[in-house]
Amino acid sequence: MSRPGRLIGVGLGPGDPELMTLKAVKALQAAPVVAYFAKAGQKGRARKTADGFILPHQKEAPLVYPMTTEIAFDDPRYRCALSAFYAEAAERLAGYLGEGEDVALLCEGDPLFFGSFMHVFVRLEQRFRTGIVPGVAAMSGAWSAAALPMTWGDDALIVLAGTLPRELLVEKLKAADAAVVMKIGRNLERVRSALKEAGMHERAVYVEYATMSGQRVQRLAERDDAAAPYFSLILAPGQGRRP
Repeated sequence: MSRPGRLIGVGLGPGDPELMTLKAVKALQAAPVVAYFAKAGQKGRARKTADGFILPHQKEAPLVYPMTTEIAFDDPRYRCALSAFYAEAAERLAGYLGEGEDVALLCEGDPLFFGSFMHVFVRLEQRFRTGIVPGVAAMSGAWSAAALPMTWGDDALIVLAGTLPRELLVEKLKAADAAVVMKIGRNLERVRSALKEAGMHERAVYVEYATMSGQRVQRLAERDDAAAPYFSLILAPGQGRRP
């Protein structure tokens, strides 16, 4: 019987293929199977980023989400549907791994930072060998695109999900010197309100599609409250000690 394969989470960075690391390219091309998450009917952002590096002989295993925005994230049905999806995805990849084939699971940004990879990883890590190739996180790509120094001296940086209740956002923002708010989407108006109460709104910067085609950078105060795309975040830089 062949030795089981290895699951490798490959961080691709924020979207610009040139920000993929050499290690990511090597790990991607060394695996017989390349897996990636995608919405129904779409290629998937990770797959697009890696497009120029996938070799003709490699097998592809798209993992298609059961829904995107059809069910509210706080609806119990959403969690049940996603849980079932990740369990099914894990078992699909376990099939390749059990046959002795390594699987490179492509990840936007970094595999262990707000990534779908983690949900498959925790289901398989006790059964198969695993590896992680870190990637440039989306927030790093965003503050570089904005040329925005984020932390000075002893500044404390907090990273928040825009899906949190407004009161909790305000509480956590007030306790930090600098902030990154992710998962904006339909939550922009609530996040803006929280930043205003926390005294961060005027220095906040909105970034969407950082390092990608369609990149947009502007002061949050100049952004309307229309829903933001998935690949967007808000940066509130610190103002701490400087020499």
